[in-house]
Amino acid sequence: MNAGNQPVVGRFAPSPTGAMHLGNARTALLAWLHTRAHGGRHLLRFEDLDTGRVRDWACDATRRDLEWLGLDWDAEYLQSERLELYAEVLARLATYPCTCTRKEIITAIQDSAGAPHGDEAVYPGLCRSGRGPDRPAAQRWRVPDETVCISDELTGETLCQHLRSEVGDFVLQRNDGVFAYHLAVVVDDAEMAVTDILRGTDLWTATPRQVALQQALGFSTPRYLHVPLMTDFRGERLAKRDGAPPVMALREAGESAGQVLSELARSLDFPPFNAVPDEISAADLIPAWREFGHFHPVKSLSQT
Repeated sequence: MNAGNQPVVGRFAPSPTGAMHLGNARTALLAWLHTRAHGGRHLLRFEDLDTGRVRDWACDATRRDLEWLGLDWDAEYLQSERLELYAEVLARLATYPCTCTRKEIITAIQDSAGAPHGDEAVYPGLCRSGRGPDRPAAQRWRVPDETVCISDELTGETLCQHLRSEVGDFVLQRNDGVFAYHLAVVVDDAEMAVTDILRGTDLWTATPRQVALQQALGFSTPRYLHVPLMTDFRGERLAKRDGAPPVMALREAGESAGQVLSELARSLDFPPFNAVPDEISAADLIPAWREFGHFHPVKSLSQT
């Protein structure tokens, strides 16, 4: 199932593990532009399930940064307030307990003559036939023996993955009880009626497994749009752990939000954004996003 003729609902879903850096801000800007260009409803969802990494101040700092940039939202959610919903959905899926450690999984893969050679280690199914040692267990999804394909509505690229051989049974709940990203994001997007997901290309290869979960649960599949990650002068991905500049520091130093928005837009190197003025508002960038659609056509609602 696809999103079909529904009003657009978009979202920005940061993890509150620290200050929002410029790479996050550019993705937030593009997600907002896409939603608002379609006259849609925009959501802010804090993905705060991994409590060990969450910083208490990060949600408020992110809100302030978004407001400073002129990126508003129509509703806000915290994943940590939705745990019962994730548990209910998890119970509907065919899962099994897994007590394997990462070291045991890597060793099993290395010892296998038919070990996969992709970028991501595929779980070899050690606990598929029965629980291993008596340790706290994660819950793995027994993935269907089928191929799932998804097309990116921005780039036109199609990605197909055979779930058993290229993805493997993946964790939906960690052995410490924390629900996994793939389960929570699928449940949230369905329950919040999200139709359009604009996010970074680093999540592109994870999309088929999320589509597989949507299909298993009878959820609609949103439109996916993946945009390039922002890089530094060395061409390396900007990330908090690498000291990428935080938006909060620029805001508190009295920088102009309009200049920051202009720089974020120009950094995309997309034709309509190259000619934006040195200072611009988020709302004034909406026509540029619409024009960008002529270069990289996003399917209209009537086409899906």
